[in-house]
Amino acid sequence: MESTFNMKEFFKNLKKRLPLIIAMTVAFVAIAAAVSYLWMKPVYQASTQILVNKAPANAQEFSMQDIDTNLQLISTYNVIIKSPAILTEVIDELGLDETVQSLNERIEVSSIEDSQVVTLEVEDGSMQQAVLIANTTAKVFEQEIRNLMRVDNVSILAPATMPATPEPVKPDPLFNMAVGAIIGFMLGTGLAIVLDQLNTTVRTEEDIDELLGLQVLGVVSPVGDLDRTDKPSKHTDRMELDENVESDSVKTAARPKVGSTY
Repeated sequence: MESTFNMKEFFKNLKKRLPLIIAMTVAFVAIAAAVSYLWMKPVYQASTQILVNKAPANAQEFSMQDIDTNLQLISTYNVIIKSPAILTEVIDELGLDETVQSLNERIEVSSIEDSQVVTLEVEDGSMQQAVLIANTTAKVFEQEIRNLMRVDNVSILAPATMPATPEPVKPDPLFNMAVGAIIGFMLGTGLAIVLDQLNTTVRTEEDIDELLGLQVLGVVSPVGDLDRTDKPSKHTDRMELDENVESDSVKTAARPKVGSTY
C-alpha cells in the first residue's frame, strides 16, 4: 500500500527525539567554541590609505583630465602594490622569513569606484607586525612607483596606527558557534529521522494496514493497574456468593418436610 507523509506524525516523532536533537546542537556549539578559542590563532588587521593625486606646481593647470588619468592608473597600481617588485623590497627591509607568495596572500588592495584613494590591508598574527608591514609596503610603493611608471602622483594619506586595544578580525567565535548550532540541529534532526525509519515496531492500527495490508477488526484497550487489581477481588466475591447459594440449596433439599402427606 502506498504510504503518505503525515506531518503530525513526523513532528510527534521529532518531539520524542528532542533530547537527541538538543544534545547534538549543544555538542556542536561546544566544539565550535573550543576550536575558536583554543585551536584557531587570532588574526589582526592593519590598513593604510594611499592617495593617487599629485597636484601640479601651478594650480591653474589642474583639470578633470588629470583626475581621469589618476583614476585609470588606480587599477594598475592595485596590481603593482602586490607585485614581487614591491613585496621583495618589503621582505628585505623588514627581514621577514617568508616568501613573496605568502606575503601576497595576506595583503588586500581595494579602492572605491571613482575614488582616488587606495586602501591597503594587511593581516598578521601580531597587530604590531601588521601595522609595520602595511606602512612599509605603502612607503616602498610610493618610492618605487616613480621608477616603474615615471610618475609622481602617489602619497600616503593615512598610515596604519597601533590601536590601544587591538581586536582580532579572525576568528569570530559567535559566528562559528552559530554555524555549529545550525549544523548540530540539522544533523540531530536527520539522525532522529533515520532512527525513526529504522524502528519497525508496530505502534498504531495504521502501521498494520501499511505494513501487512490487513484490516483491523478490533482493538484491545490497555488495562490499568487499578483495573487489574480490582478484577480478581470481584471474581473472588462472585465465587464465594455462588458457593453460598449452592450451600443453601443443599441444606433446603436435605431438610425433612413437616406435615407433609405420605
